Amino acid sequence: MKPTTSLVRRTVAISACMLACGVAFPAMASGAPYPSKAITLVVPYPPGGSNDVFARLVAKEMGEMLKQAIIVENRPGASGNTGTASVAKAPADGYTIVAVSSSMTTNAAVQPKMPFDPVKSLAPIAMLAKGPMVVAVNNEFPASTPEELIKAVKANPGKFNYATSGTGSVNHIATEYLRAMAPGFDITHIPYKGQGLAVTDVVGNQVQILMSSGPSILPMIRNGKLKAVGITSLKSSPIAPDLKPMASAVPGFEFELWWGLLAPAGTPADIVNQLNATVNKALAKPALKDHFLREGALVTPMAPAQFGEVISSDVARWKQLAKTNNIVAD
Repeated sequence: MKPTTSLVRRTVAISACMLACGVAFPAMASGAPYPSKAITLVVPYPPGGSNDVFARLVAKEMGEMLKQAIIVENRPGASGNTGTASVAKAPADGYTIVAVSSSMTTNAAVQPKMPFDPVKSLAPIAMLAKGPMVVAVNNEFPASTPEELIKAVKANPGKFNYATSGTGSVNHIATEYLRAMAPGFDITHIPYKGQGLAVTDVVGNQVQILMSSGPSILPMIRNGKLKAVGITSLKSSPIAPDLKPMASAVPGFEFELWWGLLAPAGTPADIVNQLNATVNKALAKPALKDHFLREGALVTPMAPAQFGEVISSDVARWKQLAKTNNIVAD
């Protein structure tokens, strides 16, 4: 029996209503399972840096587990803001994600006009790793431990300088945080246009002190061009087991770099959770742990909400520090 015209009209009307209300027919209920195509992992920095290295390590493992290609795409510019902003504006479907570091939170603290909100514009997926910074000095500097460094600076207020890769950079924020927690630690900031020039002038004793990531400074320490004083983790670290934490001289001081993955805000929770579980499974592999350790970081699996709390806390903390010390990016 053929359907009547009125029945057809009612069926079309009901179908339209179901679609408008977000209700799908059984055949359309979930579509193809996620992921059904390649995922783009944006690295908002040039190739070769820690963000790029870590992103490629994890992308390879995740791709094998998800049985889909994960394409790593470098989109550098504006201290990481260009690539990150492009992901914040991408469709929230889990097919475009970004590898960021803690510099995103320090950027937010010192840059008055960010092209995205690091807390509201992006959904945390997973932290990848954390790593302490290393406090280094020129070989002629009269200190070899955290206690000796603090004592030497306090005994000579304003005499010594510290180098950074620029105003508002991560090592600038980290050193100012140490100053804030160590009253009387009076040193003068000398900003440079990049890390290389800063290191060169510390080696040449034009500047005396530098706080930097392990991978970028430990080679200079191992070949004897610089002297390590301490690390910025709260406790000793396998990254540099022979170095004491700065917290031994400045109780409570802690500043660790971190790396993680984010998606556009509004990405469905089930997709975020699936990606999180995949990342954490990859991070549990001994070979991946060892590779991260060689690069100066310890794998740090977290739930999305926990990672989100780290981001929110860091943004608030560094904004307050920047406001108190009148730090504005160049």
